[in-house]
Amino acid sequence: MPGSLARACRAVRPGGPWDAVGGLTPPWVASPADTGEASALLAAAAEHELAVVPRGSGTSVSWGVPPARLDLVIDTLRLDRVIEHAAGDLVVRAQAGVTMDQLAGVLATARQQLALDIPASPGHGGQASWPTVGGVLATGAAGPRRLRYGTPRDLLIGITVIRPDGTVTKSGGKVVKNVAGYDLGKLYTGSQGTLGLITEAIFRLHPLPAATAFVTAGYADPGAAAEGVAAAAGSDLAPVAIEIDRPARDGLVRVAVLLEGDPGGLSERASLMRGVLGAGTATLDAAPPWWGAGPATPGAGAAAREGSTLIQIGFWAAALPGVLGAVDAAGRAAGLDPALAGSAAAGVLHAVVPGSAEPEAVAGFLAGLRERLARDLEPGLSGGEGPPARASAVVVRAPAAVQARIDMWGPVPSLGLMRALKNQFDPGHLMAPGRFAGGI
Repeated sequence: MPGSLARACRAVRPGGPWDAVGGLTPPWVASPADTGEASALLAAAAEHELAVVPRGSGTSVSWGVPPARLDLVIDTLRLDRVIEHAAGDLVVRAQAGVTMDQLAGVLATARQQLALDIPASPGHGGQASWPTVGGVLATGAAGPRRLRYGTPRDLLIGITVIRPDGTVTKSGGKVVKNVAGYDLGKLYTGSQGTLGLITEAIFRLHPLPAATAFVTAGYADPGAAAEGVAAAAGSDLAPVAIEIDRPARDGLVRVAVLLEGDPGGLSERASLMRGVLGAGTATLDAAPPWWGAGPATPGAGAAAREGSTLIQIGFWAAALPGVLGAVDAAGRAAGLDPALAGSAAAGVLHAVVPGSAEPEAVAGFLAGLRERLARDLEPGLSGGEGPPARASAVVVRAPAAVQARIDMWGPVPSLGLMRALKNQFDPGHLMAPGRFAGGI
């Protein structure tokens, strides 16, 4: 072990099988306790040109492409303090290793929340493992309520990041309407750890709702389900989330709408929403079993087990009928029947192909899906009028045999700009090399 690495961080150990990322086991794992220690650690790693991959609780470590090389994993779990909760200002400052359930517990004492509703995932030994603040920012993950509250980049107002050479940088602050300087927080959100190590974040908060209600309906026809989603999203009943779940192509398409508000008017709003959907059942504080399974386990079933291929489809919400048609057509052509679930009204769906599927079939499905999305949705939403209904299909996770046959990211129009940013922020390509689009 390089002596400078041991001097920089008190908690450095040899890597083991549980530390592997994409099949690569790092020689060393370090766990800094504060920003200063993390800064010294990255400076030491840069001195020896060590390739670094940040890790929180590990819930998303299997996502994306394996790193091109791996010398050091930086574990952020010792960065576990909620530094400040300014309840009166609806703002919280937390270290990157704070888990989402830990943060929720602190905020709940003041009847407040960080409205991202990221679920726990199965961890080692079957134990639930909650994602960390840093992991949520690095992946840009968000739950069903993204329709109302947005994604991490929308709720982030300040961030502390250590650059690959050990320089500590900060962006934003503790004021919601902070307009000073560049909003680098949005750049780091979703960057998969390829630009630097996130050590602290500041978020704006929302009050916990006084009551919630779910309205669910089932549709035999995907087109009717898409119409129900559009009607619910366009209503004046202020839905907070609209999710769909379809375990099989010819099965029932389940739609669920979440409403929040005062208990006195919630029952009436739920009843009106039933009318908007054309049918269904309304329940107070009782989500359907498949609700909010999250990007790691969409569809909440056997198909979502580790080893499956998980594809995230992003699109303009109005293009939902075309997206459903593209998934079905590509599935039939490849002889596959992927499960489908997600935030339909927010333009995010997840398709899951079981791990038992032949890699060539999965590759064929992905290629067919991307081709149909580009061909059928790019011209425009209706008759070529208006802006194009752009859509993407990104593979979040896949077995190695599938990864060898596909491009995980697909076409990325801004790849040139992304390469320039990588070269500027990480000229030595030491941070998670090869993990992002285009081998960045």
